[in-house]
Amino acid sequence: MQREIIANAPGIVAEGRDIGTVVAPDASVKVFLTADGAARAGRRAAEASWSAAATRADQDRRDRLDADQSEKAADAVVIDSTGLGLDEVVDTIVRLARERAGVSFPRQKSR
Repeated sequence: MQREIIANAPGIVAEGRDIGTVVAPDASVKVFLTADGAARAGRRAAEASWSAAATRADQDRRDRLDADQSEKAADAVVIDSTGLGLDEVVDTIVRLARERAGVSFPRQKSR
């Protein structure tokens, strides 16, 4: 179903652990978003009522279970978001997509 949706919706943005390798291997832009484990746990803990330690333990467990699905596509651009805020990550991905599409644009202000 995901493949059909992506094929019929030009310009769609899809995210998931196996989108670039299994679901949409022919996508024109692929991003492999990563971050240090402590940074990821801190972000998740800030969104929930769990401690950073409990969040990190759950995250590490899930990463082990999902390892087979978490392979980076050979042509994906790696973005390490450890030291980036959400706006910086979004701006980086938008800039990459526009560059791949041959669209130039002025520098955007932070949201």
